[in-house]
Amino acid sequence: MSRQPFYQATKLLLFYLKREYIKLSIWIVSLVATTVAVALAFSGLYQSDTERQLMAETMENPAMKALIGRGFGLDNYTNGAMLSHEMLVMTMIVVAIMSILLVNRLTRQDEENQQLELLLALPLGRLAPSFSAIVVLFLANGLLALVTTIGLTILGIDSIDFIGSLSYSSALFASGIFFGAITLLTAQLSNNQRGSMMLSYLVLGVSYMVRAVGDAGDLWLSYLSPLGLLQETQAYVANYFWPQIVIVVISFFIIGLSMRLREKRDLGSGLLPDKRGKKSASSFLKTTPGFILTLQKVPLISWFVAMLLIGLSYGSVLGDLDAFLSENEVIQQIIGSTEDYSLTEQFIAIILKVMAIISTIPTLMVFHKLKSEEVKGRLDHLFARPLSRLRIYTWYSVISVLTSIVLLTIAVVSLAGAGVYVLDTGVDFMTIVEANIVYLPAIWVVLGVMGAIYGLLGKFDGLTWLYLLFCFVLIYLGDLLEFPDWLMRVSPFYWIPELPMDNFTVWPLMSLTGIGLGLLVIGGIGFMRRDIRQN
Repeated sequence: MSRQPFYQATKLLLFYLKREYIKLSIWIVSLVATTVAVALAFSGLYQSDTERQLMAETMENPAMKALIGRGFGLDNYTNGAMLSHEMLVMTMIVVAIMSILLVNRLTRQDEENQQLELLLALPLGRLAPSFSAIVVLFLANGLLALVTTIGLTILGIDSIDFIGSLSYSSALFASGIFFGAITLLTAQLSNNQRGSMMLSYLVLGVSYMVRAVGDAGDLWLSYLSPLGLLQETQAYVANYFWPQIVIVVISFFIIGLSMRLREKRDLGSGLLPDKRGKKSASSFLKTTPGFILTLQKVPLISWFVAMLLIGLSYGSVLGDLDAFLSENEVIQQIIGSTEDYSLTEQFIAIILKVMAIISTIPTLMVFHKLKSEEVKGRLDHLFARPLSRLRIYTWYSVISVLTSIVLLTIAVVSLAGAGVYVLDTGVDFMTIVEANIVYLPAIWVVLGVMGAIYGLLGKFDGLTWLYLLFCFVLIYLGDLLEFPDWLMRVSPFYWIPELPMDNFTVWPLMSLTGIGLGLLVIGGIGFMRRDIRQN
């Protein structure tokens, strides 16, 4: 290790870019393509000012403000104003996730896998890895902002001009930089990559919740959230750039603090104190499921709280949505002439799908821990005991399934309870619960995909995350972008009946459950027959 803190940082930067360019390319292409596609879809679906103004009226209620953020330029709802209003917050969240994963991989994960120790054995500065990771973060988000600006500008859509596109893209850039900086800070606080990532996601989740509460009530609280502050760019309306500057300046302070903390701590340690362990293991810990659950206790508790808060937050705004509908004669006429169900019920149906997608994430994370343990060579310690591969694989599968059941139930019960409390009439408690629980078979299919890929190949199971992201795009943008039916059918969530609007049918649920179970069985057979990977 060199005494110069940033020695050889340039060479390490080139190494990081060579290592990460494929993943970053997929992220950037996906985000830009989605943004451009939505912009084109908006211009095609809402071709007149009247249609856009009707859409603007539906966005004035607190429920929609909590979901996607406050709108600007609603009195003149242009294509640009609509794009910024309905896409900016969600896209900033996705960019934040990309940045969290990137910085976590290049810092705490490399440190935990002892790869950073090998690098620091060379003539390399102590702060070179952290500095190089931040430079990669800036380059990735800068390229995303540049390509997004160009992609939106060349569309030639009225009101989607260069300055507005630059304002929109720079908000994405600032969001990515801020949460990447937060991840660099949490990498110094936690002593493992899982804890670092969970702390970063916690900050992201709190930021979204604070923004949602502030936007729904038109409160100053939104300004305390980076997501809420970046909304004030008012892209394609006022095109302010001061929020981006403020967030980036704050990010530099966080980066500087993180660098200082990195100098003070030892490699492999964290600044937050570790909880002192017990002198002897409990009888539950000595069991296979107890050991697996103990390894994932912290993230599971975090997801439990997160799903509870998500359900409560969305359920609490349903009453405001109902009040808005009762006061808006225009929307009542539209619903009465075109739909058999209220906008409140349709809104609930969309939220239930999104909550099912969110519940899939911790389900996959629990199962993915099996691969992490294998790659790090820790499964060898388990196999040294009288434990078969089948038993280990089965318990990870069972705990993953139970995770999906518990977390989805927590989310839907909290949403239904809060919704029934604020709604005077309409959907009852059990209707909401039943409408969400039916999504469990779809979650199990996605879990089965990961199990089959991992069990047979031992790698490439990360493709399951892309598949889940694709399912989310189909749910969130499928109708808007008018995807063909054959493409929509690729998602298991497509086959789930939207209760109470659709009739309940058993065969799709039974079929999806069978497919999910079958894929897990295939993965188990493959896991028993293939070689165990070594670190």
